[in-house]
Amino acid sequence: MEPPDLSSHAAALPCPLAQGWELIRKFELPSQAPDGHVLGGFSAVAYQQENDRLWLLSDARRSHLVPITGLVRALATGSPLQPGPRLLLLDRDGRPLPPHGDGEGLVLQGQQAWIVSEGRRTVRRRARLQRYDLTTGRLQQELPLPGPWLARPGAGLAANRGPESLTAGPRGELVLAAEAPLLQDNPPVVRLASSDGFQAPQENTSLRIDAPPVMVQLGGSGLSELLALTDPPGLLALVRSYIPPLYWSAQLQLLPWPSGPAAPPLMPITGWDLLAEGLPAENWEGLAWGPRLGDGRPSLVIVNDDNFKPFQRNWVAVLAPRQHPACRSIPSKL
Repeated sequence: MEPPDLSSHAAALPCPLAQGWELIRKFELPSQAPDGHVLGGFSAVAYQQENDRLWLLSDARRSHLVPITGLVRALATGSPLQPGPRLLLLDRDGRPLPPHGDGEGLVLQGQQAWIVSEGRRTVRRRARLQRYDLTTGRLQQELPLPGPWLARPGAGLAANRGPESLTAGPRGELVLAAEAPLLQDNPPVVRLASSDGFQAPQENTSLRIDAPPVMVQLGGSGLSELLALTDPPGLLALVRSYIPPLYWSAQLQLLPWPSGPAAPPLMPITGWDLLAEGLPAENWEGLAWGPRLGDGRPSLVIVNDDNFKPFQRNWVAVLAPRQHPACRSIPSKL
């Protein structure tokens, strides 16, 4: 597997860390695409720098990807983002996939799209890690998940609780994570696994996520995305919390890079409240590196899942790290 080009991610953190993140711009997407299909359910995002194109993964009943070209221009001018025709995900024979709509994580590698889907603890709707052709939408490969993640009595992934996150590491490895602890885990930790794209993912560590105490008590918190850092090596974790009917929180947490299966759970080094930075109170689920800004800073693209509810909206937002010119406090190792 070819490693991704992560050179533009250098100095991708706020400096000092307490400076946090600046909301550069947010875009509200239309509720309907030009070809007439309903837009929504965006659970993951990826960005192709070579053609300035975003790909949004929808967890609609008919899983699909939506391309959006022209993010750099939209950032400069404030013009709206215009979704293109959707790319339906198909089986190996070119037939539409069964209607389950569970896609949650997305990594692009050339013209290939890796997608991780959460499950419902049934054979028909099991959690999956799959590779699709980005030009045709056809399924190319499926890798089995680690044994402890598989559904069995009293164990495995809980229904609709992951895997939710997928990112590409510095060597091109795929790193995926559950949204919440496995049913058998005590104390509760979120498990991570990695794959070289050829072999089945192997567990390599776990992590603890910080969330507002009331969210933890109500059980409404979960890991909705991971994003790899290379300078210094580490992970950004998007932690989403919800209290019915309309209270949301979104925390971005900084974690060290996984060091191996025998290591203790990863602990957050610091975190930032993204709603305090100006993001709307929504169900934020997808995170990706975006284009480099005019002032040289890297950017983060973040998307929300509107759950196809009329009182929620579809947003694409762009964030950048605040960096003081004299700052030298970003550590070389997390």
